[in-house]
Amino acid sequence: MRKILAAAALAAALPTAAFAQDADTGTTATAPDGTPAFGIEPYFGVMGGYERFDNEIGDAGIPLVGRDLDGGLVSAVAGVNIPIGGFFVGAEGNVAKGFKGDIDWEYGAAGRFGVRAGDSGLIYGKVGYQWVKFQRPANPDRHYNDITYGVGVEVGPKDIGLGGITGNSGIRFRLEASTFGDANSFRPMAGVIAHF
Repeated sequence: MRKILAAAALAAALPTAAFAQDADTGTTATAPDGTPAFGIEPYFGVMGGYERFDNEIGDAGIPLVGRDLDGGLVSAVAGVNIPIGGFFVGAEGNVAKGFKGDIDWEYGAAGRFGVRAGDSGLIYGKVGYQWVKFQRPANPDRHYNDITYGVGVEVGPKDIGLGGITGNSGIRFRLEASTFGDANSFRPMAGVIAHF
C-alpha cells in the first residue's frame, strides 16, 4: 500500500514540474487529448459484470458454504478525476445490485491514479474499501468488508474508431478487473462512463 501511495505521489509531482516549465515559456500545458492539463472532471456511469468469491476463509470472515459464492452485478459509479498533465488522480464511489446469484448488494469507495492516453483514454489502478452483502446461503444480515484493488482502462469513441458519434459528450467505455481482500474474489466489469 505504501509503495502504491509513493508511486502516486511521484506521478503527481512529475507533471507539476513540466507545467512550471511550460508557464515559463508562455505556452499553456495540455493533456494528450488537447484539453487543459489541470482541472476537475466529475463523472458517473453504469457497469455490469460478475464476481466470484473463493471458498476460503479470509480476513472479511465470509462463511464457507461448500462452494464459491458468485453472481452477476449491475453497478452505478460516480467520482471525480483531477488531471495533472498526462497523469490523473481521483476518487470514486460505487453501489452494485446482485442478480442471478449469491450477491445481494455491494458498495464502496476507492482512490484512482493513472495516465491519460490517446484522444480521451485512461489507464489506471485503484485501491479502496468494499462492503458485500450476500443472499442465502451466506449470512444475509451481515455486511462483509475488506480492501479492494484493481486495474482498468477507459477509451473514448475516437480511440476505437467511432469519432463523431457522440460529439463532445465525454462518453467513455470502461473495462475493469478488481479483487476483494487477499485476492479472495475476481470481479471483471464493463460499462459506459459519462464525463462532464
